[in-house]
Amino acid sequence: MEKHIGYWLKNLDMLLESAMDDALQMSRREWQVLNTTAHDARPDELAPFTGIDEAVERLTARGWLMDGRITEAGRAAHAEIAERVAAFRWRVSVGVSPQEYQATVDVLRRMSANLTT
Repeated sequence: MEKHIGYWLKNLDMLLESAMDDALQMSRREWQVLNTTAHDARPDELAPFTGIDEAVERLTARGWLMDGRITEAGRAAHAEIAERVAAFRWRVSVGVSPQEYQATVDVLRRMSANLTT
């Protein structure tokens, strides 16, 4: 039996969580929060995702965030981890053309929009 999009979305999400944790030595949520704050945004912009408050707490405990803003130590960590993220993204997209990637993102964006209207 052919598996449908829901299966592949959930499967990929679980694989991304696990592989990212291993590759980055931090959780995917921690990276999302660190990356968001490194680009001068606030962690609350990630509100649709679960685990944001816990990620902020862990990053604050490491000294990488203070009052929801990135610290100098956080900027240094972000620069180093961003290199691992680039390598991880390359690994995930081996064999996928830029056009295929963009088409996939566009389809998923439209499907999401269909369910939010």
